[in-house]
Amino acid sequence: MDKLANLALIAQMIDSAEKNIQSAKQLLRETMGGKLSVSSNGAMVFMEKAGFLNISEGGKIVEGVFDGQNMIGPDKKQYPVPANYASKSKLVEGDVLKLTIADDGSFIYKQIGPVERKKKLGMLTVDEKGDFKVIAEGRPHRVLVASLTYFKAEPGDEVTIVVPKDIESNWAAVENVIKKGSDAAAIDIEMEEEGEESKGKIGKKIKLDDDLEM
Repeated sequence: MDKLANLALIAQMIDSAEKNIQSAKQLLRETMGGKLSVSSNGAMVFMEKAGFLNISEGGKIVEGVFDGQNMIGPDKKQYPVPANYASKSKLVEGDVLKLTIADDGSFIYKQIGPVERKKKLGMLTVDEKGDFKVIAEGRPHRVLVASLTYFKAEPGDEVTIVVPKDIESNWAAVENVIKKGSDAAAIDIEMEEEGEESKGKIGKKIKLDDDLEM
């Protein structure tokens, strides 16, 4: 019994030490400048943050961190986040999500821990690989194609993006679009308009597609 008790105590000490090391790393990053560079550390930053989150009810509920496209769970697995949901919710890197896996296998996401945000204005471009990026303040940010489809954005348009305040992120959420040659921003139409009067002012509801229509 003494041996088993010692082994249990050692396991608890190791677990506590690992958590202390993770906390110390986080504090060191904040002390050394406050901003984390996702580009230099990749998914490691989010994996560390996700390590403090929970999986419960036999894996039916998973908390995780949004990395720009997917959710990283405490188990270091990537869980796909629907582009439509990420676009509509304007998710940014570092947001904490809760995933509920229904009995039929459906994924239901809820944002439970949004990070602080800031906005930037940039220009939409497309690179040789066909990836869409918004160049803002000298830095490229990838954006979801679903968001661009929703706003009918094209290369050369000005785009207002939302990014984490304290992270130099690779991805950004699209807030609004100023069409090339236009003086006014495109109307940010919410997915759920209230009443027929609102629909009448807009004319018709724009569908949020998964792919950009070229």
